[in-house]
Amino acid sequence: MTTRRALLGGATALAAAPALARAALAQGEAARVLRFVPQADVTTLDPLATTSYAVRNHGHLLWDTLWGLDEGFRPHPQLAEGHRVEEDGRRWVITLRDGPTFHDGEKVRAADAAASIRRWMARDTHGQTLAARLDAIEVLDDRRLVLRLRRPFGVMLEALGKSSSYPCFIMPERFASTPAGTPLTEVVGSGPYRFVPEERRSGERVAYRRFDAYSPAPGGPVSVTAGPKLAHFERLEWRILPDPSTTGAALQAGEIDWWERMAPDLRPLLARRRDVVVERVETQGTIAMLRPNHLHPPFDDPAVRRALLPALSQADVMAAIMGDDRSRFRDGMGCFPPGSPLASDEGLAAVTGPRDLAAARAALAAAGKLGARVVLLNPADQVNNSNATLVCADAMTRAGLEVEVATSDWGTMLARRARRDPPERGGWNAVYVAFGGEDLVNPGGHPLLRGNGADAWFGWPSSPGLEALREEWLEAPDAAAQRRVGRAIQARFFEEVPFYPLGQYFLDSAYRRGLRLERRGMTLPLNVRREA
Repeated sequence: MTTRRALLGGATALAAAPALARAALAQGEAARVLRFVPQADVTTLDPLATTSYAVRNHGHLLWDTLWGLDEGFRPHPQLAEGHRVEEDGRRWVITLRDGPTFHDGEKVRAADAAASIRRWMARDTHGQTLAARLDAIEVLDDRRLVLRLRRPFGVMLEALGKSSSYPCFIMPERFASTPAGTPLTEVVGSGPYRFVPEERRSGERVAYRRFDAYSPAPGGPVSVTAGPKLAHFERLEWRILPDPSTTGAALQAGEIDWWERMAPDLRPLLARRRDVVVERVETQGTIAMLRPNHLHPPFDDPAVRRALLPALSQADVMAAIMGDDRSRFRDGMGCFPPGSPLASDEGLAAVTGPRDLAAARAALAAAGKLGARVVLLNPADQVNNSNATLVCADAMTRAGLEVEVATSDWGTMLARRARRDPPERGGWNAVYVAFGGEDLVNPGGHPLLRGNGADAWFGWPSSPGLEALREEWLEAPDAAAQRRVGRAIQARFFEEVPFYPLGQYFLDSAYRRGLRLERRGMTLPLNVRREA
């Protein structure tokens, strides 16, 4: 059998192509074109139709938001010039910059922003909370709009500027008036690149051209989605290469410039090459979690959910995904990502203390659930997810549960995860979940911290206490007050256990030496240059 390492080793011959050919490439296509391998294909043009990070990143190339966030989650103006808050936080006046245009040449107007906010509110967790507090959105003129609230919404800028799941991209009013449940099939953006529909090849390529009339933000740090978003290449090509061996060989041969998320097991090999740079661009990492189904036994009982805490080892799960190099993961985390503004040590002994299978068995016995059957979903075609799932299955079995690992492909798993039926009728009891850390930094947007029952994320927990604390956080007057509420949320979290935190891991980028990346925090092919 040909191993991945052997295949990559064979690519060194390609890297030794004649210097003249390499020079011709550098002076011709390479000077104009950036060839980028994203983490996945762009399955829809509409960034509100999916939480796919590939589609989200595609959106950041094509559209702008009113504000952008830096690595410290601080908002900076993008399409907005500024804002005013009046009437004790119940009236927000937003002024747009004079200059930005859409790709069809029409100016970006307040009416476009108002319609885009309305469409976004129907999909996004922050947006839905804003909608519940909103009295009206009024357009004063082409550059000013007003949001009138019944109750204050102190995180307005952070919500309108959020970078992920779902960003509030500003679209022309005629597109933003499309119902949120109807995916867009045409792109007229406001961002630094234009989509090239005639070159779209599903499963193969997505192409973009620089929008020469783009008006970048005049200031702010170049970080995550803040600061000027600059397209230094005339053309950007997303090459869809799902096989890591093929991608690694193409990078070594100079056939691609940048691999967004390098396969972890190829890191040592690529890091040794002088013509390749391996770097951690994403600073929030990926958060691993195990989600119990709160609708059905045994995890409908909080005592059972707590009983499993001493059996699960975050370090074991992280090692199964990333190996033993602890610089590539963090364990000992609570309900918020390590290093994020609300992360704290509140209740962390539940996950940082010694793992104790005997204590877990005793707690399950006390709850009358020792030997209870558990259906654990396992998408075998997703290596990281499957490795983590099997570690959890082993821990649950050793704690005294009867675990059935329901192995399938990714698509079948997603379909089953959506079912609310009892496990014996096609439902489930637990599933491994991974989200980008940027989606989990606060209770306003953290999908797995919601306790709103039937409307909650898969697993459907009901927790009036967590919901009340979320409302309290949304109305907190300052960062110190938000941190106090964050501690209270984590204390309640460890009592009710809506999910099990399993750690944070980091996937590095790999790119050809000679590229200079200026934007950090999220892997976006913006503000990148090719040096001579």
